[in-house]
Amino acid sequence: MSALLEVEHLQCAYGSSQVLFDIHFTVGEREVATLLGRNGMGKTTTVRAILGLTPPRGGTVRFLGERIDGRSPDRIARMGLALVPEGRQIFPNLTVEENLRAFAANRAGVAQPWTLERVYALFPRLKERRQNMGHQLSGGEQQMLAIGRALMTNPHLLVLDEATEGLAPLVREEIWRCLATLRGQRQAIMVIDKYVKRLVRLADRHTLIERGRVVWQGDSQQLAADEGLWVRYVGV
Repeated sequence: MSALLEVEHLQCAYGSSQVLFDIHFTVGEREVATLLGRNGMGKTTTVRAILGLTPPRGGTVRFLGERIDGRSPDRIARMGLALVPEGRQIFPNLTVEENLRAFAANRAGVAQPWTLERVYALFPRLKERRQNMGHQLSGGEQQMLAIGRALMTNPHLLVLDEATEGLAPLVREEIWRCLATLRGQRQAIMVIDKYVKRLVRLADRHTLIERGRVVWQGDSQQLAADEGLWVRYVGV
């Protein structure tokens, strides 16, 4: 399996405070991978560094075989790397449909691209609410919209930062169902979340980080067999 994303010895800092020291992992084509750890251990900073939102201090990031560390976020996004950010960050004064249409593109050049109809089929609730403004949606509906918006770019790799954080249990189940559907469609995904029991059923490979360093990597079978890792590094 070819690597879509390759992160090697990534380092990052905010001013004089270093946050990432040695982050390394890969995400392959058609693969679901996770980045796990407690809050404040560097997961979101890693995502920001990959997307060009926080300049790395060292290491390399390659996407589709090209170095992207140092490139602008817009240029990285146009290559086909889509983020569902923590906090959703949808446009509050646009309707659901306008939010989706604003991101329509076919960055991966797929034969059957994501369209409004496909997003509405994945999230029927969005179709019901398509004329509602972003600020009128519940947190779960906003997360569905954020995922749908990212899919409308037809990315090579979909990155979800805190995929189900703060969502009600029923809505959380809807997001897990969506991600399982995307996996079945061979969409490459990188997920940050704390629900390890669900992630070991969804993902292929996992990377655990603590204080800006990788402390464990392995597949779902290995992670499922050692729940002590969950308690030690994820806190569940």
